[in-house]
Amino acid sequence: MQSPGSPRFAIGENDFQLDGKPMQIRCGEIHFARVPREYWSHRLKAIRAMGLNTVCAYLFWNFHEWREGKFDWSGRRDAAEFCRLAQKEGLWVILRPGPYACAEWDMGGLPWWLLKQPGDAFLRTRDERFVKPARRWMAEVGRMLAPLQVTHGGPILMVQVENEYGYYGDDKEYMRVMRRAVLDAGFDVPLFACNPTHAVAKAHIPELFSVANFGADPASGFNALTTVQKGPRMCGEFYPGWFDTWGSPHRRGDTPRILRDLDYMLKSNGSFSLYMAHGVTTIGLWAGCDRPFRPDTSSYDYDAPISEAGWTGEKFEQFRALFKQYMRPDETLPPTPPPIPVITIPAFTLKQTPLVLANLPDKIIRDKMPQPIEQYDISRGLIVYRATLPPGPAGTLDAALVRDLAWVFIDGKPVGTMDTRFRRHRAKLPKRDKPVTLDILVYTISRVHFGVEVHDRKGLHGPVHFLPSGDGAPQAIENWEIRAIDFDAEGVLPPLQWKQARVKGPAFWRGSFRVTNIGDTFLDMSSWGQGIVWVNGQCLGRYWNIGPTQTMYLPGPWLKTGDNEIVVLDLAGPEQPHIAGVRKPALDELHPEKDTGKRTYTALKLDGIAPVHHGIFAPGAATQEVRFSAAVSGRQFCLESLDAYDGKEFAAAAELALLDAGGKTMDQSSWTIAYASSEETTREDGSALNAINGQASDYWHTAWSGKPPHPKHPHRLVIDLGATASIGGFRYAPRQGLDNVTGRIKDYNVYAGTLTDGID
Repeated sequence: MQSPGSPRFAIGENDFQLDGKPMQIRCGEIHFARVPREYWSHRLKAIRAMGLNTVCAYLFWNFHEWREGKFDWSGRRDAAEFCRLAQKEGLWVILRPGPYACAEWDMGGLPWWLLKQPGDAFLRTRDERFVKPARRWMAEVGRMLAPLQVTHGGPILMVQVENEYGYYGDDKEYMRVMRRAVLDAGFDVPLFACNPTHAVAKAHIPELFSVANFGADPASGFNALTTVQKGPRMCGEFYPGWFDTWGSPHRRGDTPRILRDLDYMLKSNGSFSLYMAHGVTTIGLWAGCDRPFRPDTSSYDYDAPISEAGWTGEKFEQFRALFKQYMRPDETLPPTPPPIPVITIPAFTLKQTPLVLANLPDKIIRDKMPQPIEQYDISRGLIVYRATLPPGPAGTLDAALVRDLAWVFIDGKPVGTMDTRFRRHRAKLPKRDKPVTLDILVYTISRVHFGVEVHDRKGLHGPVHFLPSGDGAPQAIENWEIRAIDFDAEGVLPPLQWKQARVKGPAFWRGSFRVTNIGDTFLDMSSWGQGIVWVNGQCLGRYWNIGPTQTMYLPGPWLKTGDNEIVVLDLAGPEQPHIAGVRKPALDELHPEKDTGKRTYTALKLDGIAPVHHGIFAPGAATQEVRFSAAVSGRQFCLESLDAYDGKEFAAAAELALLDAGGKTMDQSSWTIAYASSEETTREDGSALNAINGQASDYWHTAWSGKPPHPKHPHRLVIDLGATASIGGFRYAPRQGLDNVTGRIKDYNVYAGTLTDGID
């Protein structure tokens, strides 16, 4: 275990040591990049008033180096000022500089320009294509923040190396390379690594102090740490709630259980970091995407004790009362800062509406076949692909891949959509009596933030074919013109030709509203479709009428007395072009009926099909690995739950990962759920996609709300891999929590092959 000889802070055999005295770290996570700079002091005061003594500060590499070689530490990116403010408020700092962060941030904080390099296997490896820019990034971090270490009179106690690498890989030499990069950057405080409980041993190296990340069962988390090292025990991320994804119910934490777990850690002389202590907003276009493709909402409220608007309430007071019991006699608990004023804005109408297709930039990129946008130096935004189709019969437009959503037009008229959520990369095209112009408008939402799927290249990927109805041969569509509205780092709006007219289809809308008193508000976007909002040039974030979030947090510092301009990009078209500012957010209002894409499951027929494996899972919450006696081939993988340990009719699974014939974890980029016998999507997010998103803190759960009888065993979940593969086994994480949780599977069968029809 690394323990530099700091005169102020060190890691002892049983305790963290500050000035030679034991220190129990009560830390809270707050992402300064997700908070208006004007509110940093207010939020830090609230953190301190909750009874915490330390704050975690994440750095997102792409937030500071969006264009390669150009670093930005100004405004909301001024990490050094955030650390100085934390010190002023009496808080220590734990720095988490990456290079990979996750945090439901676009591409997990990795810069998009890394994807200009060919291949997918070099990210987060010792490949120089990754190591060289990562070392350059870390050197820049050291230049800005090394002077603020406790060894130099600053507040930074510890620095994290990488993040949850055990979820991603097992190359311990890679962790040593990343550690060396941090040391070479001038950091001389203790360095540490964090991993989920089940991956602590897998990724531990003795040169780094290990902490465990978990949302429940602290005893198991702490026990995992004692197997690899001597020293104080710490939870690097303890979750009071969870993040939201578009189209799924709002997540809430089990506060009584969370308080019991925190009390256990404190009584056991453990330390922790509350992730998140302050639920924030992913300002701008930085929200990430859960895998396989479930975009995260702009609201990052997290059901945290301090809300995204900085509000404190009953949950905050419960946490404060608990932490107060464990404060040292020489510690004081400051008063809770008053809330920021909240205002309402009367409803107003947006009337100026230029169409997206009529406001494309003059620059044209020409290519025989479309490539990912990164190859054209386009970061994100709206990309229009144009080609000419000759006369011909009706048929199907077929693309290799579309990331993320696309609208298809023939001579300016809409004819279909494509949606990567459902791996739908086809659209029906009508008969053509003459040559026509084909336009495909692609909207990039966000890059996957977790797992090997972070190599999430955007845009329309070739080859693109026209498949004539009937028996005609596929025809390659070539010679494309590509125009892009690149929103870049700050979501910058392009020059637009405004018109006073009502339009249909993807368009920008502009209006204004008056404010007499400045304060926070929440924009009610429930009558709009899907898109982005700007106020006075500041990009607020994304909205989507499918929910669960129906409002957008608008901080007071971005308003001005008098007239304020608002611009809305809406790709689906609003029901009514009205907006109002309301006092409270709407975080849990789902409207699946408004979704342009639907997830439908075809019938599953297992009659007469023999399972390729039968087994019994071990009881408890531990992740389990199953290897088949021989690899099996199939495009679909079916887990069939025959009964549960608690004897009830429900089944659940926190995570399923497949292993190839060599025992390596398979890439899930092309996966989707082909079938689920049932899933709970009303009272909680128990959707089947949770089983393949890489997050053990959520889970697939069979339907339980509503009146009995509920669906009974057998329960079946089918994963479609996108292509036939050789499967050597699988890894199963049961639903996490204590032994009384429902749905832990006991007896099970596994099937592999082509189990469903119509997957494409």
